[in-house]
Amino acid sequence: MANLPEPARVIQLPDGTYTYTHPTDLPAQPPVPLPVVQHIHHAPPDRTVQRVALGAGVGAGAVGAGVYFGPLLVGVLTAIAANLAILVLLAAVCSWGVVTVVKAVGGRPAGRD
Repeated sequence: MANLPEPARVIQLPDGTYTYTHPTDLPAQPPVPLPVVQHIHHAPPDRTVQRVALGAGVGAGAVGAGVYFGPLLVGVLTAIAANLAILVLLAAVCSWGVVTVVKAVGGRPAGRD
């Protein structure tokens, strides 16, 4: 490598004058921008949130929990709502029965003829 010539440090400008330069002082050529290729895939509606979460960097454990516990939570809330509806119906029937029995057993109010 010692026998290679030194790179030229003198350049001629467009107006004909000469100047000294260092290779690091030369303007850098801008890199050619690469085209952005973006593929948009349409996920089924039940998995869209999980795929977005994976794309956002959420761990696979969180996505798995969402896939497993999402429908489980819907099932539990439905069961709770059904139990409450049955309890409300039972309370309404019991109160109707109590009111009916009290009216049947009780006589006319005192003081009213």
